[in-house]
Amino acid sequence: MSVSKKILEGKSNQELEKYIAPDSKFVPEANLLAYEILKARGREFTTEEKERIISLNNKKAQKNTEIIIHPNYKKSADLIYISATLGIGNLIWTYDILNSGIKIFIAVISLAIIFGIGYLVSKGTEWIKYVLLILLILGLIGLPLIIINLKNEPIVGVINIVQTALQIWALVLLFVIPKDGKIEV
Repeated sequence: MSVSKKILEGKSNQELEKYIAPDSKFVPEANLLAYEILKARGREFTTEEKERIISLNNKKAQKNTEIIIHPNYKKSADLIYISATLGIGNLIWTYDILNSGIKIFIAVISLAIIFGIGYLVSKGTEWIKYVLLILLILGLIGLPLIIINLKNEPIVGVINIVQTALQIWALVLLFVIPKDGKIEV
């Protein structure tokens, strides 16, 4: 949205004063134009007023700054969500082992952690990749169990392998993001 200088020039000084008031709801561009018009009309501004107007515009400009998150965060989050969804499928497939409250609690907490990691990754949280790395390394310790599971229950074993592959892929995507992963527009 653009502010028309001609429209503001047609307003009275009293109306323009509303644009530069401390509680002004107008866009920063309109504030600056009103300030310039009033200054051109001979209005004298104190140093405090000038600083207030400039700081007001800087604050509004900072609020309007849009941050674009690197696309790898989105891709990685999607892979983590797919992995968590496969985990839900895995629980449904092996519902008979969830025969006590503690097992159900652990399963729900595990899925919540994975979905939470996916959410933090989707928001561009940089440190979460290290948490995912540590959890993945701890999970790889159980690789022999996954192989045994592949022999006993092939579907569950395949789901576990796919989950591990998705999480490794997500982690690789997170670690190839450049340091300036967030770009201001």
